[in-house]
Amino acid sequence: MAGKIPPAQPPPGPPPRPALWRRRHNPLRRRTDVLQAWLGLGVLVAVLAVAPVAAVLVGNAARSHYEGLARHQHQTRYETDATLTEDAPRHPEPGSDEEKKTRYPVEVRVVTREGRTRTTRAEVRPGLTADNTVRIWITADGRATDAPLTPKEIRSHTMGWALLAGVAVALTGAATHALTVLALRRRNLARWDTAWAETAPRWTTPT
Repeated sequence: MAGKIPPAQPPPGPPPRPALWRRRHNPLRRRTDVLQAWLGLGVLVAVLAVAPVAAVLVGNAARSHYEGLARHQHQTRYETDATLTEDAPRHPEPGSDEEKKTRYPVEVRVVTREGRTRTTRAEVRPGLTADNTVRIWITADGRATDAPLTPKEIRSHTMGWALLAGVAVALTGAATHALTVLALRRRNLARWDTAWAETAPRWTTPT
């Protein structure tokens, strides 16, 4: 059809390839700006490299500590029968989930491995009456104590310390970056004040 304008065509030759990164000159960019950018990248790389190592080292140390503590607990405490010398309170409703979780401290009587009778206070289920027998952990001198650490508890403590170590490394890196950026900003402000002190008289009309 006469008079119809043909659609625009791209110029001949292969299209230009977009650059992944192009360095642009910015007259307002200062050396401290470049330093700050590289500093942030360096801190990020350092945190990513150090945090896993710190988590592994601290986790191994924590696991060794708690495994040794568990062995010591198994050597210094044992489970035995204890007889209640008084009735335990019956506050929770019998048969409820709260009753299964609630424990009350009452006086109990135990016999140590040496054959000595001792009284101590232990936490028992609600509703137990005097002369009932329960199983508790005691020390060598007959005092009620907690059960030794289980493998599950050791793993939980280990993971907690490993996670804490990784977070500590990340927070240290963030604090270092923040303090350095603050120092660079103060330096920029000081240099700006100096430059303005030199330039201001030229812009001021004497009276």
